[in-house]
Amino acid sequence: MSEIPAKATESKDPSGGASARAAGDAAAGAPRRAARAGGFADGDAVRDATRETARDTMGDSVRDTTRDTAQDHTRDVTGDPMWQSSPPGSIYDYIKVASFSIGPDGLVDQWSLRAEKIFGIPAARAVGMDPIQAFIDPDLRERGQRKMAEILDGREWTGVVPFRIREPDLGEDGLREGLAEVYVMPTRTEEGEKAAVCIVVDVRTLRQIETDLAASQAIFGQSPFGFILIDTDLRVRRANQRFANIYGGTVDDHRGRGVYDYLRSPEAERVSATLRRVLETGDSITDMHITGFVPGSDERRHWSINLYRVHSGSGRPIGIAWLGLDITARRAAAREAAAARRNLALLNEAGSRIGNSLDLETTARELLDVVVPGFCDLATVDLYQGLLVGEETPPGLADGSAELRRVAFASAVSDAPLAGGQAPVSLGAVHHFPFNSPCADALRTARPQFVPAEGAIQSTLAVPMVAHDTVVGLAQFSRTKGSEPFGERDRALAWELAARTAVCIDNARLYRREHERALILQRSLLPPGDPEASGLDIACRYLPGNAATEVGGDWFDVIELPGNRTALVVGDVMGRGLRAAVAMGELRTAVRTLALLDLEPAEVLSALDEIARGLGTPGGVQQATRAARQPRDADLSEVYLATCIYAVYDSVTRRCTFANAGHLPPVLVEPGEDALMLDVPPGMPLGVGGEPFEEVEVELPEGSLLALYTDGLVESRDHPLDEGLQAFVGALRDPSQQLEDVCDHVLSTLDTHHGEDDIALLMARVQGLPADSVGDWILPREPRSVGRAREYTRTQLTAWGLEALIDTTELLVSELVTNALRYGEGEIRLRLLLDRMLVCEVWDAGLVQPRRRRARDTDEGGRGLQLVGLLSAAWGSRRTPRGKTVWFELPLPEAGTVLADPAEALLSLF
Repeated sequence: MSEIPAKATESKDPSGGASARAAGDAAAGAPRRAARAGGFADGDAVRDATRETARDTMGDSVRDTTRDTAQDHTRDVTGDPMWQSSPPGSIYDYIKVASFSIGPDGLVDQWSLRAEKIFGIPAARAVGMDPIQAFIDPDLRERGQRKMAEILDGREWTGVVPFRIREPDLGEDGLREGLAEVYVMPTRTEEGEKAAVCIVVDVRTLRQIETDLAASQAIFGQSPFGFILIDTDLRVRRANQRFANIYGGTVDDHRGRGVYDYLRSPEAERVSATLRRVLETGDSITDMHITGFVPGSDERRHWSINLYRVHSGSGRPIGIAWLGLDITARRAAAREAAAARRNLALLNEAGSRIGNSLDLETTARELLDVVVPGFCDLATVDLYQGLLVGEETPPGLADGSAELRRVAFASAVSDAPLAGGQAPVSLGAVHHFPFNSPCADALRTARPQFVPAEGAIQSTLAVPMVAHDTVVGLAQFSRTKGSEPFGERDRALAWELAARTAVCIDNARLYRREHERALILQRSLLPPGDPEASGLDIACRYLPGNAATEVGGDWFDVIELPGNRTALVVGDVMGRGLRAAVAMGELRTAVRTLALLDLEPAEVLSALDEIARGLGTPGGVQQATRAARQPRDADLSEVYLATCIYAVYDSVTRRCTFANAGHLPPVLVEPGEDALMLDVPPGMPLGVGGEPFEEVEVELPEGSLLALYTDGLVESRDHPLDEGLQAFVGALRDPSQQLEDVCDHVLSTLDTHHGEDDIALLMARVQGLPADSVGDWILPREPRSVGRAREYTRTQLTAWGLEALIDTTELLVSELVTNALRYGEGEIRLRLLLDRMLVCEVWDAGLVQPRRRRARDTDEGGRGLQLVGLLSAAWGSRRTPRGKTVWFELPLPEAGTVLADPAEALLSLF
């Protein structure tokens, strides 16, 4: 704003200026002295002169501001100059205007505070200066002098004047150049001399305002963003064309509108509250997201707005600037990216959580654990019933009408399936979909289908589970009301999840099939039911591993041997699966074959070791033996190793002979004693070869308990072997219980549910053959021994009440004793045993085994062994440490049993 020197008075001249009149001698001196000192003189003359000069130069607006300024400076002439002392909103808040006066001598007569601010020269130094010499460039001084003369001659002048001022901060030669627009008005002093009043405007400020206005116009008018100015009443005062293009109409149509004209509640309320907060606090808002609609469209739009408070030149808040950017596309892209990241995370989670087990139902539940509630609110999995019961599913597409079983269900909104148009299917129920239903169509075409919404369900996807071109089931994903419906991206994700799960389910199905086949094979090779043995009470248990563990090679067997002897076998093939089960079957068959040869336990294990080595070699045992002698890298995948313990129990002597091939030691519990592990040399596992096996003979007391077992009973991942053996021994404290109860107690006491390995347990209670059931005689090597043998036999059978067997037994004993006399050596021993069968044994020291042959019609002999074979239930011979034994068995007579007639048997030989 301007400052009018107090000395100026109104004057009129040909140029339109007013001639000054004297204001009185008394008041003239003080104003002049004060002005020269840089201040304003008091009194009406000063105020009148100021008022009149302002009226002539600036008009009514300047008049008011001049009055206020003059009054302010009259009150405090020593204070700092204030550029804003006019009413709010004046142009003088932004431009710098000052004044000074020139006396008749052409020197500065008065110097205002604003002039001090513009030129940087205090009044004390400025008064008395020649403005031409002080401020004008030397090259322009001559022209400046002419202009000054014209001004003092009474002419007005307006122009832009360059000036230079020496600045102490810039050094001795430092000059600051400036540019001022000067308005010179002629006037007269109180003495009537010609003078001038100069109004000065800082051109630099004007140029800056011009630049700011151009920049503001460029930003406001050419901005690609929506830009509006909002006043303190939260009404639009100005809007740019971009904003008008969005909301329609012209720029002027938006003036005076409020927030509720553009936004709906409650969004408008939130924005209004934010605008008031910005207006009150001055805190700017950056990237505030708002949602609304544009005229003529129902599409929801999103904007990011920036709000900041704007001020006048005096710093007074005059409104709020609103800069808005449409981010609808960006929000959509962000949602797309977020959805893609969410889907990728879901697939990663599915890859880590689905398929960790080889159980069909567990795999289906793992899928639902992944998708609920992250992907959907409800989900079910149905698998074909035939697939669950082990039937082969043909490749290709199903017709959609086959029976399915619901194997998994999960819900984030309820504990039971939501009822729709059809009756809900409970977990585990067998059902089928109608032929024309979307679910049946999905199964039939192997493509996902959208199921119409029903009840509280917003959207449902029926996705077939396809693995290797085979549909194994159907997964349904549902979202309830209030959730976003499934889209194409969700459909693709559901298809991928179902496909991954289907592959895992198919793998589990294939594994279950192999597991069941191996289990069937393994159980078929085990003794059916509870085996029986002479002089032993037998109980056994076999527990396969769980469905997630492959079938192992554990086996046990009870083999009846001649002479009321029994072979007890427990073994374990190292490895799992069908391969181990097959190897176990071969070893078990070999054991039974070797046992029938009546070999010693150590000999049986030696032969088994050779057989085990031959299992992994195409050429058999001999090829394996040759290969073992040649240095080569062993292929462990072709090596069959097994542990086995083989025991032969004689019920007559109650002695048991053990041989061990790397197996766990047997446990014996004598009546009234604690259980103990028998010290049987462990030996090397079968298949290693090169080491002999040792035998240990132990006498078993009557009523004692013998236990043979595999490592699955006493060892697991959580329980070491030593701990398991101690627990097993501790569980066998009361052998007087029934064997079945003892087995159940052992299995319930130990950790048998780990499922890591098969478990085989064979328990036998010793029940020796009573002495009165044994007849034993030594016969001299003479012909009369045949008659004595018949006599002993008749007497013993009569004592046993077996008169019906006397004739047959006498005939067969005569044949065996006669053969011993003719072909054997040493003394002859005859023994009769009565148990479940009548057993007759003839011993001699000869090593030649009897051989049965077919006699010709003309032969006189050679029919004795044929007769034995015809009349006995079984017969045979075995080697003994001191020779051989020939034996036969006869069944005991029962009610209704017809025995073979010896006479008819003799006649049939001819």
